[in-house]
Amino acid sequence: LLDLKVQQVAGGAAAKTGRVRDVRKNISRVLTVITRKNRDSVIAQYAGKKHIPKDLRAKKTRAMRRALTAHELSRKTARQHKKDIHFGVRQYAIKA
Repeated sequence: LLDLKVQQVAGGAAAKTGRVRDVRKNISRVLTVITRKNRDSVIAQYAGKKHIPKDLRAKKTRAMRRALTAHELSRKTARQHKKDIHFGVRQYAIKA
């Protein structure tokens, strides 16, 4: 990349100066793969642990992160539980 930049400034062949973009993109691809592999290995180390670093947690949206879990949603108050037990669902039959 450095050689290509020097040739670009020096006014080298157009074919070589045009390769700067391709080289930059290739470098970016390689670095992305390396970073992804590193992140995956670190995430695997924290699997099953109680606390996970914030940058490794699932991003989602702010509302989704703050929403109640399925377990919390299904919980009932003691009063509601008693009501449900003592006053079951009424069943009606239509007389034909």
